[in-house]
Amino acid sequence: MSKINLTVEQINELQPQDITTNELVRDKFIQIYEAMWTPTTGVPGVAAYERESRFFNRIIGEKEDIRKKCTRFSIFTAFLDVAISGLSLEPGSRAQCYLLSRSIAVDSYYENGQKKSKYETHCILTISGYGELLHRARIGQIRHADNPIIVYAEDEFEYGERNGNKFVNFTCRHPHTSGNIVACYMKITRADGSIDYSVMLPEDWSRLAGYSARNNARWDNEKHQWTNLKPNALYGQQQDGSLKIDTGFLVAKCIKHAFKTYPKARVGRATQLESQQVDDMEINDGIYGLEDGSTVNRSTGEVLPKQDTGFAPGPDTSTGVTINPEASADNADGGDDVF
Repeated sequence: MSKINLTVEQINELQPQDITTNELVRDKFIQIYEAMWTPTTGVPGVAAYERESRFFNRIIGEKEDIRKKCTRFSIFTAFLDVAISGLSLEPGSRAQCYLLSRSIAVDSYYENGQKKSKYETHCILTISGYGELLHRARIGQIRHADNPIIVYAEDEFEYGERNGNKFVNFTCRHPHTSGNIVACYMKITRADGSIDYSVMLPEDWSRLAGYSARNNARWDNEKHQWTNLKPNALYGQQQDGSLKIDTGFLVAKCIKHAFKTYPKARVGRATQLESQQVDDMEINDGIYGLEDGSTVNRSTGEVLPKQDTGFAPGPDTSTGVTINPEASADNADGGDDVF
């Protein structure tokens, strides 16, 4: 891989929507994509760049928090991470990945004898459950994953383990007059042909709703108390506190949590998986083409000064995902997963 070098100063001088169109950034994206994905998919890096730069800039234009608050460097790394992931930012109901702004502690200082954190807002490429499913299939961790099944109170459902193997017995009983969801499960075929199941029960999404409520809480200085203690609206919290979770939201959650115990998988520096942070292939600072020796703190995203030390759109997943190493994937459905 030939060197295409940039400095942090050069990146910081660019306007957010000019980052993807910068000639050096363009060349770096194409170089990464062709090195990581073109040999197996046949998709040219130029085609991937033209497609994803349009999606990226559209998002930047729509999301004021990213455009006005995020550091230029984080926007730059998030764009290159699209090439590293090989996924698409194409919007839709089954998006493979999307952009979020996140406040990240990058330094600390003391005020009145108390240690406080200094924060920056970073642009983060987030891989949805659908994108992670495709990603893990491409790297050989799984062969196939069926679409998740919603189980209602009227259905027959049994889940357990026999002789060390998970099993699910399910019979759909129409009509679902109660509308009461009792489970959601997904069948996964591992790389060795063995079967795995991801199962979510009401207690699982009730626990997640509690986390969501705490994340949404805001401190009211006038009342001196936490307010807005409500989970994401898609959990469907009722007046009595019960949940009537949105089915599409539950399906996305089931996919997301299917890989909690799976081995780590490669992602870029400015990327997060919805299930876990992974890095089984080292993504070092050099891949971003920083010629001034700057590095990035892995845990905080902080750009550190020089020290003396020595990517293809996914397939249609409407009926599940099957990976044929000999075949190329040209197109994909996309869409946001909301958490």
